[in-house]
Amino acid sequence: MQTEPHKLDDVMLAMDVVDTLRHDADMLAHDLSAPDREQKLITRLREIYDAQGIEVPDEILREGVKALDDHRFAYSAPRPSFLANAYIKRGRWGKPLLVVLGIIGMTWAVNYAAFEAPKNAQAKKIERALKVGLPKSLLEAKTKALGLAKTSEIKSTVEALYIVGMSEAKSGNYNGALEARNGLDGLNGRLQQSYTLRIVSRPRELSGVIRGADENPDISNFYLIVEGIGASGKPLSVLITSEENQKPSLVKKWGVRVPKAVFDKVAADKRDDQIIQNAVIGQKKIGYLAPEYDIQTSGGLIVEWAQ
Repeated sequence: MQTEPHKLDDVMLAMDVVDTLRHDADMLAHDLSAPDREQKLITRLREIYDAQGIEVPDEILREGVKALDDHRFAYSAPRPSFLANAYIKRGRWGKPLLVVLGIIGMTWAVNYAAFEAPKNAQAKKIERALKVGLPKSLLEAKTKALGLAKTSEIKSTVEALYIVGMSEAKSGNYNGALEARNGLDGLNGRLQQSYTLRIVSRPRELSGVIRGADENPDISNFYLIVEGIGASGKPLSVLITSEENQKPSLVKKWGVRVPKAVFDKVAADKRDDQIIQNAVIGQKKIGYLAPEYDIQTSGGLIVEWAQ
């Protein structure tokens, strides 16, 4: 059978009893070790309450004494913790910590603004170029080149460059795709050029040079120095690949290798009055990569010679 819960008044009385015992220091000091401690405490408590005109049952007095022994209704201060101490002393360490956190935050912000943000922006730019920009410009350059090209060989070159560029873009190789696109752009530039190939014939300028072969000094190569004259009547810059080192160079004058007989004929033409009467030796037309020559030539070119 369950006991009935204490009435609120009884609990309040028991709490008051305990409080009275705690404040009566003399009573506790003399009676804590006495054999009949409980009865003495009850007797003393009854005297106190009778003096106040308060009637307290013996059962409540005994409950109060027992509650005192069990430390009920007593407040125990919590043990100090690290977080509590840190909070109490926050005035001492708070400002230095804020300064340190501010420095760390500022350092991170500067690093992000100076390095991470540009790097991320560049990565996103490259990603967009690989997915949209380069494929689009490759297709445009290919379409333009095919519209200009006059030979199947040139068209095959255009298609090959386009395929390489698209393959590099799909594989994420930005530099490879860009190189292919630049190759198509350069090809378009050459296909659009139109000029007259003319031997240089001006005072104090060479019209031809003779070069000995490095492997065999007994062999000489003969070159006519030429320039490409555009519609404006001025020399154009032309991309020429030297047969000596296979490197392309953008130049306004270059040498065209010819047989000795052709070289001697031009030399004789210039020798009599320092003017070459038949200076035009070919035409470069739109849609072609090389000129059509009016003279015999091996097609070998150079871009450097001693003046």
